[in-house]
Amino acid sequence: MAKRRRKLSPELEKKISLAKKQIELITAIIHDIDEDDIQEEYKSAFLPVMSAYMSLDQMYKEVGFNDETTELHQLYLTNLDKFKN
Repeated sequence: MAKRRRKLSPELEKKISLAKKQIELITAIIHDIDEDDIQEEYKSAFLPVMSAYMSLDQMYKEVGFNDETTELHQLYLTNLDKFKN
């Protein structure tokens, strides 16, 4: 039986690409912090954002566009807002 093609979304792909750039920028900023204790605090606070992005990216590559990838993108945005505030 033939494998189903995954549904793609150019809009979500742009959002995932933007998220990747944001992750890279914030990670670089965190790594620039000289004080180890403060750096570790930021790393642990940033972990939910990173985790949501990685799950989103992997699921989109494997499954494509669906309700779950949309929900994961929203989770990423929510976690990013929490981190920034």
